[in-house]
Amino acid sequence: MMGPAHSLSGAAAWLGAGAVANALDHRMPWPVLVVGTLICAGAALAPDLDQKSATISRAFGPLSKALCGLIDKLSQAVFNATRGRGERRRSGGHRTLTHTWVWAVLIGIGFSAAAVAGGRWAVLTILFIHVVLAVEGLLWRMARVSSDVLVWLLGAASAWILAGVLDQPGNGADWLFHGDGQEYMWLGLPVVLGSLVHSIGDALTISGCPILWPIPIAGKRWYPLGTPHFMRFRAGAWVEVKVLMPLFMVLGGFGALSALGVL
Repeated sequence: MMGPAHSLSGAAAWLGAGAVANALDHRMPWPVLVVGTLICAGAALAPDLDQKSATISRAFGPLSKALCGLIDKLSQAVFNATRGRGERRRSGGHRTLTHTWVWAVLIGIGFSAAAVAGGRWAVLTILFIHVVLAVEGLLWRMARVSSDVLVWLLGAASAWILAGVLDQPGNGADWLFHGDGQEYMWLGLPVVLGSLVHSIGDALTISGCPILWPIPIAGKRWYPLGTPHFMRFRAGAWVEVKVLMPLFMVLGGFGALSALGVL
C-alpha cells in the first residue's frame, strides 16, 4: 500500500486498541489515545525504511534518505544470509527484514527502552519523529507543497505540547505500566502495532509480505504471506483509495468513540 493508506490504517489500529482497552476496563486517558494514534500512524510508514523512494525517505531530508540506503543494504544482507534453498539472492532489501514481526518487536522494544532510560528528551524525540511521519502520511498533500522546515516545526511544537500534557497526573505517562521508573514504557506499543499493520497491509497487495520470517513456510524462510491471489491488488489501485482508506476512517471513528466510552 501507499503511505497515506498505511498511516490511516495505523491510526485506525490504535483507536481500535483503545476500544479494546476500554472494553477490558483499562481505558486509555485521552492523551494516550491521541499520542498513541499519532505514533502508530507514523510508525506505519517506518517499515518502508528499506526503500529510497518511500514517503519516509523524504521526511527528514538527507538524513532519512541516507538511513533508507543503510536499511536497504542491511535488509538485503539479512535476506541473502538467511534465505532458503529455493529462494534467489536479492540485489535490494525492500519488503524483507523491516516487514517482519521480528523487526516490529525489536524496534518497539528499542523505543520503549529509550523512553524509560532517556527521560523527557527521549520522549520528545520519539514524539517528534512520529508526529512528523504522521503528518507526512495523513496530511501528505499539504506536506508535499509545504516546506520541510514547517513540518519539522509542527512536529517539534506538537511533541513539546503533548509531552507536557502527558506529564500531568492522570494523563497517562504511567498508563499500563505503573512501576517506578516505568513511565512511558507503553510508547513502544503503538510502534509495534504500526509496523505490524504496515506489513499486513502490504500482504494484501500482489507481492505479499514475509511477515512471519524466520518461520519456514513451504520450504521458504521469506514466504510472502497474503490473501488469495484473486483478492490482491496493486499499491495505489482503486481498491486502496476508494475502499480501504474510507473503511479505515470509518473504523477509526468507531474506535475513537468506543475508546472514549461514547458508544
